[in-house]
Amino acid sequence: MSRIHEALKKAAQERNDQAPIRTASDFLDLATPGAATAPPVDGHRPEGLTGVAPGTDARYLRFEEFAKRCSRPGWKMGAEANAFSLQSLNAIGAEKFRTLRSRLYQIAAAHPLKKLVITSGMPGEGKTFVTTNLAQSFVRQTDRRVLLIDADLRASRLHLLLGAPDRPGLSDYLRGDADECQVTQVGPSGNLCLIPGGQEITNPSELMHSDRMRHLLERMSQVFDWVILDSPPAMAVHDASILADMCDGVIFVVRAGSTDFEIAQKASSEFRDKNLLGVVLNRVEKGDAYNDYYYGYDSTSGQRAQRK
Repeated sequence: MSRIHEALKKAAQERNDQAPIRTASDFLDLATPGAATAPPVDGHRPEGLTGVAPGTDARYLRFEEFAKRCSRPGWKMGAEANAFSLQSLNAIGAEKFRTLRSRLYQIAAAHPLKKLVITSGMPGEGKTFVTTNLAQSFVRQTDRRVLLIDADLRASRLHLLLGAPDRPGLSDYLRGDADECQVTQVGPSGNLCLIPGGQEITNPSELMHSDRMRHLLERMSQVFDWVILDSPPAMAVHDASILADMCDGVIFVVRAGSTDFEIAQKASSEFRDKNLLGVVLNRVEKGDAYNDYYYGYDSTSGQRAQRK
């Protein structure tokens, strides 16, 4: 856990130094403990991910058949929330997400890894932005299908970043008011899907800790290559820990220059026995990216800096 410790310490040091905070589309860094040494398998689709799983009922569909049954409401995703947008000036941010994607593939080459939980210690650290753009990095590969699930039922925000409707969604499915197809939206690209938060409810933890939630994740992992959950902050409620028990790995988001070191350390320690994959250091200063070889985009000035 030493690299995680270093990442958290770095965030605390930047906060103490009162480093200026960049926009949410600035730089990322990843400290991945115990990453496998197997070569990345970007672009390689393991066999059977979209087929009917052996020994399961016929309702496990191929992706194409599943998508036909889902809604296509039309999303209006803003460039500020998408590091890969043609209108985005943050090329370095997009490259950082590609690096994160490659490191996840390295781990997946040695261990089962399809269902990911993305969380943070406290609100406002960028976990939803990281969730969205990690998914964007995956679907830019050929023949990759990704499902985003907004599991933060107390403060759903994934639909806002994607410009998508917020219901029906996960809460409606967990209450038994809708099935998988009714709550799943297919995005404009055709290979990125969303289950939004859905109707407001009073008992999200009880619904999350249910066989119906576990069943949903198992079913969707048969249809999609990656299932990525945006969970509530770990210090606020216990939902992230519940979801971690149902998934293959956890990514912990830390906001550079803002996250309190003790809070982040305490929150991340809850996942040490639950396959904590690593820490994403969000909103890193320009001087820390690529050892100053590249400059990034500073939205406060509205101008792109020059590369060296």
